[in-house]
Amino acid sequence: MADAQAPLHADELSEWQPALRAQFPIITGHPDLAYLDSAATAQKPQAVLDAVQNYLTSTNANAGRGTYTWANRTTDLVEETRDRIKRFLGDPAPEQSAVHFTSGTTEGLRTIARDWLPSLLADGDEIVVPVADHQANIAPWLETQQLLARQGVHVEIRPMPYQQASGDYEHTALAELAGPRTRFVAATHVHHVYGGNMNVHRIRQAVGPDAVICLDAAQSVGHLPVSVADLDVDFVVFSGHKALALPGSGAVWARQARGPEFAPGGWPGTPNTVGIASLAAALDWLDAAGVDRIERWTVALVARLTEGLRRLDAYEILGCQKSLAAGSTVQQRQGIVTFRHRDIDSGDLGFILFSHGFMVRSDNHCQGSAGERTGSVRVSLHVYNTQEEIDQLLSALASLM
Repeated sequence: MADAQAPLHADELSEWQPALRAQFPIITGHPDLAYLDSAATAQKPQAVLDAVQNYLTSTNANAGRGTYTWANRTTDLVEETRDRIKRFLGDPAPEQSAVHFTSGTTEGLRTIARDWLPSLLADGDEIVVPVADHQANIAPWLETQQLLARQGVHVEIRPMPYQQASGDYEHTALAELAGPRTRFVAATHVHHVYGGNMNVHRIRQAVGPDAVICLDAAQSVGHLPVSVADLDVDFVVFSGHKALALPGSGAVWARQARGPEFAPGGWPGTPNTVGIASLAAALDWLDAAGVDRIERWTVALVARLTEGLRRLDAYEILGCQKSLAAGSTVQQRQGIVTFRHRDIDSGDLGFILFSHGFMVRSDNHCQGSAGERTGSVRVSLHVYNTQEEIDQLLSALASLM
């Protein structure tokens, strides 16, 4: 888990949060339901919906393919959103970096793997792959290895080392694993099952100044502050739909400091302009709300949930067991808690919880081959969730003891 910090309390933000929750029409329109699946997709505030409506009714045109006003406005929107993403990520050298729009994290990672990584690698090089993370951050790198093998280039894949007790990366072991042929490291910012901050800021020291670090930020952008200056990574890939924007939107941020220049191959075609409009509006909304406060709120709610769950013997909580109490000496989980009932199948538990009005995810969560293979229930939160929802969920779970 990440470095220790003082315990957080949702009460500190109890006057701030209701005004933000009220801005989500789908949430306020269903007061009998609790949406607890934001790691899969986040709900959209009215400001994002308004931006989409405004774009489609006032400016909708193709980008870079016309000289009339609507086309020019759309072209400006696309370019301004590239700059907006750089500012949101705290880019220290925006004139050197690049932003490429994608349909989401999966396509972004595959674009890097397909169009950029092969030109970085030579015979005998090594790449580090997080084999217990999401499949989207594993499969593309295996495909690159297979592609190069067909060309007679052998690339060794080194599994990312993990701490068994916490699920965090084992940075000391990573330093021992990395060598002069380690060219590329794939990592995850926040684990999609355990909710742990994977301490990516320590990876650079472990692997040295030359290795390229590619960060899956699907569970961090829009949920907590992300600073590319602090993390010292070369790629940040994220999905718009997990960051309050529309599905089918996302981006790759590329530092352009190590290896060849990142430039996706092929003819680009028409960008998802309405998705880009929604993404720009979502980033504006997040900045106004305060991503740091959103993180404090969701971390506090998660601590409330784990503190209650650990008192229910019928449940097994996955991940670091030292992070369960609100007063834990390690950082609490970042908006995600995953657990199992010791006797009830996780799929059945998901249906039971929905009958009580709770929408959760219940399966194996697209884990890699070295991750959890048994199904579990995942609760994932955002700014629209409340302490009352957590207490009601705990009451429902307690009734199943």
